[in-house]
Amino acid sequence: MVLKIGLRPQERVVIAGAVIRNGGKRCELIIENRALILREKDIMREQEVDTPCKRVYFAIQLAYLDPEKRSVHIECYRQQADEILAAAPSMKDYFTRIDEGLAEGDYYQALRNCRELIEYEKEVLSRV
Repeated sequence: MVLKIGLRPQERVVIAGAVIRNGGKRCELIIENRALILREKDIMREQEVDTPCKRVYFAIQLAYLDPEKRSVHIECYRQQADEILAAAPSMKDYFTRIDEGLAEGDYYQALRNCRELIEYEKEVLSRV
């Protein structure tokens, strides 16, 4: 499976644990094998973690990028998920989809589902 990634000038991407920054011109990378990849737009920095659902995303992101400590990060995710579901049972379907991605070992899909959870959280918080 081949993956093409177009990078804007100065854009970063994490590939197999290495942070790579593009130079001054747009470029295209072609990844020819399976590797852990996370584009800059999908990376959440620790200082951005300001809501419970963003803490969930951050824990999954760490599990994805740090396979050696994956079990620790997944445990953190589970604790956060349990607390959120106790307070907001309406989020159950989102967590079901996230859990399915994790069970399949598809951490990138779990992160995508978590983005939907964060959007729902914004909606819920805007009504409060």
